[in-house]
Amino acid sequence: MVRVTAAMASAALDRCDMAATLGGAGRRGIGQRRHTLCRVGRDVRELRSAWTRYQRHAFHGPSPALAPWVERYWEARWDYAEPYRQKIVPYPNVHLSFGGGRADVNGVCSGYQIKVLDGRDHVFGVAFRPGCFRPFLGASVSTITDRVVPATEVFGPDLPTTLDVPTVEAFLLKHLPDDDPRVRQAVAAVELIAEDKTVTRVERLSDELGLSMRGLQRLFAEYVGIGPKWVIRRYRVHEVTARMAAGGAIDWAALAADLGYADQGHFIRDFKSMFGEPPTWYAQRY
Repeated sequence: MVRVTAAMASAALDRCDMAATLGGAGRRGIGQRRHTLCRVGRDVRELRSAWTRYQRHAFHGPSPALAPWVERYWEARWDYAEPYRQKIVPYPNVHLSFGGGRADVNGVCSGYQIKVLDGRDHVFGVAFRPGCFRPFLGASVSTITDRVVPATEVFGPDLPTTLDVPTVEAFLLKHLPDDDPRVRQAVAAVELIAEDKTVTRVERLSDELGLSMRGLQRLFAEYVGIGPKWVIRRYRVHEVTARMAAGGAIDWAALAADLGYADQGHFIRDFKSMFGEPPTWYAQRY
């Protein structure tokens, strides 16, 4: 298991890997002090990477056989003596998660979520590569966007009870779907957005992929679960958090222009819709 240190906190902060399963009652932590909100209404446990004292995250890569389908396995453990409001920011991944006596499939979240963590608990999850989950689901991925469905509805009743990478991998290998060329097309589209920072418009993506605008929208709805404009916005905003983690002063107007925004106000609105607070507030977490 990889233990999260302060140096790794910036990467973990920008994950939504804990998906929609957080918030089980768990067990009350031992020997922890009470914490209060700071003057501006912020929980001091979320500032300056302080949350790493209460949470541990681990990430594991998939085997070669599952790498075309699975982006990573993840684990989250927490121990809070008092309830903590965990902010979970969105990514275009579907997750299979186990925790709190439940097993769920978590569709893509179109916005940030708040989950209350209390006591001590543990979640294990699978983050599927964006664009890959439709063959497992057997339906448009948009049908589970912003939804949590029991894993038994997708994978049947024989779910793994031992939560480690070898056991879950063996389970997924038994459920591998047939090859679907549209999956490869959807994966390539999302990877292009993630890797090419100059892709800031849907029209540019459409041209790069050789798809009509309507065809591109259908591909994303069916295989990714959310529209291409949203995915572009998400990955461009991710660049903001990377700059925050690097430290130093940020020229917000110049950054907004670099990301393809016509003005700083539009950029701030997009950031708030994803993260639930303006970028200057979010930067205080680092």
